[in-house]
Amino acid sequence: MNSKLLYVFAFIFLLNFTIACDRPACENSNPVFEKFSPETKQYKDELVRQLNRIENIKLRYWLEKYEEKDGQEYLSFFIQGDGLCAKIFLTVKPVNKIQDVLTKKGVGYRGAEFKNLKFDIIQDSAQTEFIYKDFDRIID
Repeated sequence: MNSKLLYVFAFIFLLNFTIACDRPACENSNPVFEKFSPETKQYKDELVRQLNRIENIKLRYWLEKYEEKDGQEYLSFFIQGDGLCAKIFLTVKPVNKIQDVLTKKGVGYRGAEFKNLKFDIIQDSAQTEFIYKDFDRIID
């Protein structure tokens, strides 16, 4: 009887652990995010507006993919928190802590949560760009 109970508890623990590591489901309710692609200026400008209204500590980021276009490296993240459900594309400049992710082209970290992801926002009338800076840790 004790061994069966132990197996049940182990199963529940493993199931709970597996579920806890996944990105929670979210549903976008912002029409701008529905209408435009995450690479467009309209989407990025709306994302900046949303980011300015939400405290950074309420936001969570999960790596979607690594991408390379025209010799430039990008990381795409799902971003969620306080009603926000969107994607953010970060331009990666030569940096230190992200090198392991870039070396693997993000493959080993897809779906991993990046705690306290930091980036700069460069915005003018012609373009909006998010530039990767740093993160505290990866929860994989």
